Amino acid sequence: MYTLLSIVRSFFILLFLVGSLYTSSQEQYFVKRISDPIKLDGIGNEPAWDGVAPLPVVMHTPNFGKEPTERTEIRIAYDDDYVYVSGRLYDSEPDKIQRPSMKRDELNLNNDWFGIIFDTFNDKENGLSFFTTPSGLRLDMTIFDDAEGEFPINPTWNTFWDVETVVNEEGWFAEMRIPFSSLRFQDDNGRVVMGLITWRWIARKNETIVYPAIPRDWGWWSVFKPSRAQEIVFIGLEKSNPFYLAPYLLAGAEQSYDLNEEGTSYIREDNPELNIGGDLKYGITNNLTLDVTVNPDFAQVEADDFQVNLTRFSLFFPEKRLFFQERSSNFEFSYGGPNRLFYSRQIGIFDEEVVPIYGGVRLVGREGKWDVGLLNMQTAPVKEVDLVSENFGVMRLRRQVINQNTYVGGIITSRIGTDGSYNIAYGLDGIFRIFENDYILFNWSQTFENGIKNNPLSLDQATVQLKWERRTTKGLGSSISLSGSGEDFNPGMGFFYREDYVRLGNGLWYGWVPDEKSKLLQHQIFIRGVNVWRNSDGSTESCSISPGWEFESKAGYTGEVSFEYNYESVVDTFSLSDDVDISSGDYSFWGTDVEFGLPSSRVFNCFFNIKAGRFFDGERLTLSLMPGWSISNKLDIGGYYEYNNIIFAARDQKFIAHISRFRVRFMLNTRLSVSTFVQHNSADDAVIANFRLRYNPREGNDLYLVYNEDFNTSRYQELPTLPIFNSRTFLIKYTYTFSFGK
Repeated sequence: MYTLLSIVRSFFILLFLVGSLYTSSQEQYFVKRISDPIKLDGIGNEPAWDGVAPLPVVMHTPNFGKEPTERTEIRIAYDDDYVYVSGRLYDSEPDKIQRPSMKRDELNLNNDWFGIIFDTFNDKENGLSFFTTPSGLRLDMTIFDDAEGEFPINPTWNTFWDVETVVNEEGWFAEMRIPFSSLRFQDDNGRVVMGLITWRWIARKNETIVYPAIPRDWGWWSVFKPSRAQEIVFIGLEKSNPFYLAPYLLAGAEQSYDLNEEGTSYIREDNPELNIGGDLKYGITNNLTLDVTVNPDFAQVEADDFQVNLTRFSLFFPEKRLFFQERSSNFEFSYGGPNRLFYSRQIGIFDEEVVPIYGGVRLVGREGKWDVGLLNMQTAPVKEVDLVSENFGVMRLRRQVINQNTYVGGIITSRIGTDGSYNIAYGLDGIFRIFENDYILFNWSQTFENGIKNNPLSLDQATVQLKWERRTTKGLGSSISLSGSGEDFNPGMGFFYREDYVRLGNGLWYGWVPDEKSKLLQHQIFIRGVNVWRNSDGSTESCSISPGWEFESKAGYTGEVSFEYNYESVVDTFSLSDDVDISSGDYSFWGTDVEFGLPSSRVFNCFFNIKAGRFFDGERLTLSLMPGWSISNKLDIGGYYEYNNIIFAARDQKFIAHISRFRVRFMLNTRLSVSTFVQHNSADDAVIANFRLRYNPREGNDLYLVYNEDFNTSRYQELPTLPIFNSRTFLIKYTYTFSFGK
């Protein structure tokens, strides 16, 4: 750790010297202010639009810079209260326009799409996006980390806006009306500068049309990158301080089974439920928003997807609760992958069970060049598991320095129990853009808690990471990181796979973008690798090397082939099941990984994955497929199936596990939808079924009917005999939002 810290210190000194060499600027586009009214009907033929010139769009894919194959006119204008966006999306074959879904926040690429992205603070890293399809569905999302990573968007973010669409013999047409109060921005005496990206997706052609002209050098997420947005200017905007109050009422009943004191049988308990609570949202300024929640309830949230754990580390489950999803990027302090100093599922969830939350407050936004995130929550005690009431606090600050894509910041987290227990963590981080695509990232954090001798000068309670990224999928790209953690580092509000280690790894790749005659859109060769050493004795704990090739065709097919060598040193025996263990020892094994996907733009699509080879001292075969079929714009079905077969012939043991998920969604219109979700895990002999009806007449008003059931599929595996179901719940939840101010 001391050697690692010395390397980090040397790099840190160089960052300010090199980073100041990179600057960029662009000519700004002044958005036209209008005074004539606009009727939101989708057509976009009001006189107010006559003086607004369409944006100069170009083809993004499949052939960057070419003229779009379909005439596309996108306009943007504003008045005192709203920004208006018009899309005249002509189509020479209107009968082939794809609109298979009407569900709120749908993400599938088998729809035709039209949308706009605003970098509202012009920070070149975060954005708010608004998208629609020919059926008029609404999708709003936040974008973070300059659209870097596997899934750098948050589709659970919702705000107030309106859209209307029309489909006719000329194509399809859309009009959006977005309140400035929903955007949150910084103004300089009424002058507001934002970033803008707008684009159209023609599903059957796998064609993206974009403004500004952004090449596909950063992969699929290129058209989401705020750092590549066009700067736009609004003049004469007035400050607004909207205020929203959203109380909810929840009623229902739960049936559950618990083992009696003698351990001889299961007793059913019937528990009626009646709950009230609510949220308050207040725009303190144009760029700072305060949220207050009282007795929050997340009954409408789907259960976690089943996973099979084939490692000796804890499983990571993504956050699904809306309150913690909204503006979550303001609190992000990441060490790569799921490793993070703040993991919101530490709040209100314990041992996979819900912990009641009394309430909390959150303040997010931007003040000057500072990104601000403050969060404080108080949970209730749970006597059944001897859990005391706890207070959870987070303060996150980041500031833009040197150039427009360089930030430094810090975070403090606190977890304090009413019994006097505490866990405090702080962190410092930075991201430094030193050349066009080259970034250096730095993270340092340290923890303190009751029960140990806390020493702020000790590296045993710290973790550190230094990473160099060359962010491009065209030509040479890389991600090289060096990180380490001390034996007493324990973030009480975070999530980390490993402890007490030093790690070196990530990958190198070289990508090609063929000419327009090629059937390939993009392909690359890569080598990924990692080595992890134990701090205790310097021995290797894990090592993997994986060369491979991946591609994407212009028709939308995707694929990847890789070969992987693994070395694992297991100190403590861990279990795959009650009957199968991986014993302590050193293991070397290899395998192959093949992925293939049908075009996601098709009404029927499917993704396949095969992993095969050695696995510790056994043989492994894992098959998975994920099909989806949009039968009509009112009905779609989707599924997932995974088969794991691991055989340890030398010790006559085997581990077989099936995971299956099946989802059916029916959409009467863009306001009313019904979904059924069933999943099965053979390793746990469990089936969970969920039925959910959502009626959303307007943003902020929601009625949910929810039915959940947790079945046992192997009741006679133990004594006493397990009940048919562990729990059964029926709930009705209604939320109504009152709006005050503008």
